[in-house]
Amino acid sequence: MDIRLNDKLTMKKPHPCGSFSWLVLRIGMDFKLRCTGCGHEVMLPRAKVEKNIRKIERDGEII
Repeated sequence: MDIRLNDKLTMKKPHPCGSFSWLVLRIGMDFKLRCTGCGHEVMLPRAKVEKNIRKIERDGEII
């Protein structure tokens, strides 16, 4: 998948705060993501993140 820094990811399942949207802070074998609802930051394995992505937004356009 073509995921870059500062992309906004919409996931299939919500964060406990209710937000589906995450901001990409770091890319590698793991992704560092920040919840756009509450600001919580998590590190997740690449395979788990790519499996749960519903939509990618970059600079206002949907990919």
